[in-house]
Amino acid sequence: MNGPMNGSASVPPVAVVGGGLAGITAALALAEAGWPVTLYEARPRLGGATHSFARGGLTADNGQHVFLRCCTAYRGLLDRLGGTGRVRLQERFDVRVLTPHGGRGRLRRAALPGPFHLLPALAGYRLLSPADRLRAVRGALALRGLDPAEPALDQAALGGWLAENGQREAARHALWDLFAVAALNIPSDEAALGPAAMVFRTALLGRADAADIGVPSVPLGELHGGAALSAITRLGGEVRLAAKVDRVLPGLSGPSIVVGGARVGASAVVVATPHGQAARLVPAEAAPDRDAWAGLGASPIVNVHVVYDRPVTRLPFAAVVGSPVQWIFDRTASGGLTRGQYLTVSVSAARHWIDVPTAVMREVFLPELERLLPAARAARVLDLFITRERRATFRQVPGSGGLRPGAATRWPGLFLAGAWTDTGWPDTMEGAVRSGLQAARLARRHLERERAR
Repeated sequence: MNGPMNGSASVPPVAVVGGGLAGITAALALAEAGWPVTLYEARPRLGGATHSFARGGLTADNGQHVFLRCCTAYRGLLDRLGGTGRVRLQERFDVRVLTPHGGRGRLRRAALPGPFHLLPALAGYRLLSPADRLRAVRGALALRGLDPAEPALDQAALGGWLAENGQREAARHALWDLFAVAALNIPSDEAALGPAAMVFRTALLGRADAADIGVPSVPLGELHGGAALSAITRLGGEVRLAAKVDRVLPGLSGPSIVVGGARVGASAVVVATPHGQAARLVPAEAAPDRDAWAGLGASPIVNVHVVYDRPVTRLPFAAVVGSPVQWIFDRTASGGLTRGQYLTVSVSAARHWIDVPTAVMREVFLPELERLLPAARAARVLDLFITRERRATFRQVPGSGGLRPGAATRWPGLFLAGAWTDTGWPDTMEGAVRSGLQAARLARRHLERERAR
């Protein structure tokens, strides 16, 4: 260990504000390094935007979350939480694509080195015309030549770039939107080109195995929140649930926090909350650009949960084109269902659906599922419910990259974390974990400098 033992009375704990993946990661990294840490979470659970709840004997997640093999920081967190054996990771990227009219497509990587591993799949993708397949191959190679860090790409839109590079509307709907909308949570016409290029270059056009898809095989509440609570406390850290932090204040030896009206000293503070809360907690003197963070906005995700009295598909998941349904996931085993089948329909960029009543959603999505999965026509629906994440991610539009702050602030000892900060990744679980690791690194350096004085 590089820091003092957690039981040392000479060093006040580092205060980590926010118990989502960014805060969990920061607290765990600091505790592993031997620094005393206290994690504050306003809700009665950890996990942030990844959590679970019980419903009629079923354990449901608030939304469907997946990761890719290239998400090395997130996979490292799973290792530290003992969760590697509680997820399923494809041996080879393979996505079945459904249409309401019975058309089927498949995107499966070949046994070739990157970036050539997906070219055969694009060349044989039956949902595109032969001419559009050729254009898609050319578009992929052109996209691979972009530098996501180039500032000009943050000012451009993905949709415009695709159009300029020969990707017709049919190809955008049947191919590019499958991954861009899911990864960026915004329509491709509105998405910034920089993060889109990062996703395609890293996941689909980089290493051959980078895009292999992983899904949880247990509820998210177990995979993240419960496991993190055990891991942090086992390392000597403290977790305070239902503890709302009201403000961050300057102190003689570093920043302090106000919790329930009481001022609490800290050796350092990591604010790992969504950007709106962070702007209210962090003083303007520490982050003069905090008011600009509001410009990041929010983009919603809606999930439609359906329980059938019998199995209606053998696919673990599938992408969908030409339908309000975007992705379908089989959550039967992870939800604890022993009879029938439990499916989750994930709808990203869900601005149109976020306020639509459940009864109306039912009238739209059940017929769509019957068109996509013919076996559903003979099945009885035992339950249908909706989960809505109004602020699932920030709006990753042109110009948003310039609003994302780094982890450091102008105050020594005060740091920021969260998928909305400047991580080099879109607003994803991987970005959240990377932000927590960066904030923890900077906090350790600060603590070591202070100790050396």
